[in-house]
Amino acid sequence: MTNLQQRKERVAMLSIASNSSLVVFKVIVGVVIGSVSIISEAIHSGMDLLASIIAMFSVKTSSVPADDLHPFGHGKIENISGFVEAVLIFVAAFWIIFEALKKLSSSQVMEYAGWGVVVMLFSSVVNYIVSRKLFQVGKEADSIALQADACHLRTDVYTSAGVMAGLGIIWTGHKLFPASDINWIDPVAALFVAVLILRAAYNLIAQSILDLIDVKLPPEEEDCIRNIISHQPAINGFHQLRTRKAGNVRFVEFHIKVDPQMSVLDSHNITKGLEQNIGQKFPESAITIHIEPCDGECEDICAAGCLLPEEKKPRVLKNSL
Repeated sequence: MTNLQQRKERVAMLSIASNSSLVVFKVIVGVVIGSVSIISEAIHSGMDLLASIIAMFSVKTSSVPADDLHPFGHGKIENISGFVEAVLIFVAAFWIIFEALKKLSSSQVMEYAGWGVVVMLFSSVVNYIVSRKLFQVGKEADSIALQADACHLRTDVYTSAGVMAGLGIIWTGHKLFPASDINWIDPVAALFVAVLILRAAYNLIAQSILDLIDVKLPPEEEDCIRNIISHQPAINGFHQLRTRKAGNVRFVEFHIKVDPQMSVLDSHNITKGLEQNIGQKFPESAITIHIEPCDGECEDICAAGCLLPEEKKPRVLKNSL
């Protein structure tokens, strides 16, 4: 097991441990003081705990090398886990909205709101520290699962801060104006939490679906690949660049045009150099290069990627079939 894989698994375990503690803490305090916003945060943390467990599973499984049954590897397990996490978060958010609306119509008085402020402050600090570590390792390893987990926890930081502000207002109001009815702030804060959760879930499900249906790499990444190909002087042109991503693995395919008289050994060395240069920029890439002879008669399909000097470019292009 590589050092980076060990770090991925350790930080995933850290997320599981922190979320487990926060769920228990929030449930106890939320039930004791009768705060639907804290209970909604406990549900949110419960979803994050489930997401952390899924992330841990996907991090372990997606790193398994390709085999006969899975010749392209297991990277898409991370994308599937992200989709499942998003669906679960949607369910939790709608449950929070239902509970908050129900409490808005009641006249339940909240006591000990100060305890809610304490638990939300503690939750914000813990989630900020853990999410920062998840982002760091997730970006370094290009792990969608870890970055999704980090996004969940970072959302928790903001929602916990919002709930803390609402409970702080209730606690202060009860101290300064004992007869005032400001308990409606608690379910309103819960609705605020639900809206933020729905937004995070939408972004996550959109990204996971894009990778699952093999959408091409971002334009800046494809431009970088084109630039690497263009700086190889022995290549006369390239075309049919196709890219996709599964987990942290990028799949890159393209055709290159070379001198028809070039030896097999020289053309092999060119492809080997391209694979190394692209691999240095994008580690964990699977690269497939098809070599074609450049006979001076370009087809439409390769005109855009023609690298010949202007004086050597053909004036008449053949239509590709």
